[in-house]
Amino acid sequence: MKTTDYTDKKDSEKTKDLLQGFLNYITLEKGLSKNTQISYTRDLKFYFRYLKRKNIDLFSVTHQNITDYLWSRKQKGIKANTLFRFLESIKHFHRFLYAEGYTKNDPTIYLTSPKIIRKLPVTLTAAEVEKLLEQPNPLKPYGLRDKAMLELLYACGLRVSEIINLNLENINLDVGYIRCFGKGGKERIIPLGRYASEAVGEYLNRVRLKPRYDTGQDSALFLDKLGDRFSRVGFWKMIKKYARKAGINKNITPHTLRHSFATHLLERGADLRAIQEMLGHADISTTQIYTHLDREHLKELHKKYHPRG
Repeated sequence: MKTTDYTDKKDSEKTKDLLQGFLNYITLEKGLSKNTQISYTRDLKFYFRYLKRKNIDLFSVTHQNITDYLWSRKQKGIKANTLFRFLESIKHFHRFLYAEGYTKNDPTIYLTSPKIIRKLPVTLTAAEVEKLLEQPNPLKPYGLRDKAMLELLYACGLRVSEIINLNLENINLDVGYIRCFGKGGKERIIPLGRYASEAVGEYLNRVRLKPRYDTGQDSALFLDKLGDRFSRVGFWKMIKKYARKAGINKNITPHTLRHSFATHLLERGADLRAIQEMLGHADISTTQIYTHLDREHLKELHKKYHPRG
């Protein structure tokens, strides 16, 4: 990734060099994703401009300077979630400067992140998932493909980027597991389940492995009509289409099935750590949002069935 994609001509060569070093640091040592790199670099560009306007030397930034910057962003109506990301970007950058010896201290060490209100994700009930999975037409080749993709997404809790990047060698129907690569290229092994195994097996035997479909992308598991790897946009359109056919009025995205996968496992007594591993979350705190969904589910059950609910 070239730093010049995210910096202005006005930025000093020194800043550009530091930014490039920082990108290498978070990519190679921290294993952060490309999207995170882009977000962090965009955030830092605003931060650098602020420091330049205020005539603050990058290597002499204080705790108060950063607090003032974040306050200035908050006054412009920036939401807590975005402020949290701004602070994370700045923290990572100053830790990099300190670790590499550019500064003698880290001005972010005592900064606390703003409290963020996590919006509970949209999920489907088990009945809604069943309805959605019934929509692809198994008599048509691309119905078999769509069925396999939806079953696999729900069975394994995959991100859309993970499912479209699956290759033929990543799936083993004999042992019932898939191997996928998540954020930062981290590998994980996830069990398939009977329904997903059957759907993927049908797709492979009746569609994917036939010579006329094996064009363009020899290794990709899921192909579009042109023989190219199935795209993120194509998957988004596909799931929206089947949600309409199923009469589901919720705002469904490919991530909805991932959320539903985790929620349904938790509701049925699965261990949170096991769910964390299957989802590929680096931090258990990310997975804990599903405990809030589970509490909402319990409240609804209590309200519905308790005599004084």
